Amino acid sequence: MSRDASSIRKAIRQQRPFESAGQEFVLCLLRTAEVVRRLFDHLYEPYGITSQQYNVLRILRGAGPDGLPTLAIRERMVERTPGVTRLIDRLEGRGLVDRETPQQDRRQVLCRITPQGAEVLKRLDKPVSDLARSAVAALGEKDQRKLIACLDAVRLTHEPAGGGGPEGSPRR
Repeated sequence: MSRDASSIRKAIRQQRPFESAGQEFVLCLLRTAEVVRRLFDHLYEPYGITSQQYNVLRILRGAGPDGLPTLAIRERMVERTPGVTRLIDRLEGRGLVDRETPQQDRRQVLCRITPQGAEVLKRLDKPVSDLARSAVAALGEKDQRKLIACLDAVRLTHEPAGGGGPEGSPRR
């Protein structure tokens, strides 16, 4: 597709060409992420959870019976949020997560997925997998792998080593 026929330019009704391919790429990436996010939000809606809550449940399922402290959950989230405690409050209120303060360290709160939370994930596993596959069906596996490598290169330029902590400033 030529620069003049950019679908993102048409989608956002931008009259002038982009200042750079980088600007066009970033807007296309953000718009595409929003489209995919809406697909998944629609999938989670009948279960009464958001994409961030789904992410917390997946993290806790992966942590196993030992659970994880809130800060560790935040560091592992796909979409970082300062409101992890509120997310966990809502999940706990629905019986999908429980919390415990260990006697040996009263400053720490361990979170665990409940059997009800695990059941929600179990019911979502196949639909999520199917939707992920169909969301990128326009690309073959080779193109998907190439795009993963490209997006990794962009993200790793700005994300601290190990993926934890604040983003935004380039690694040096």
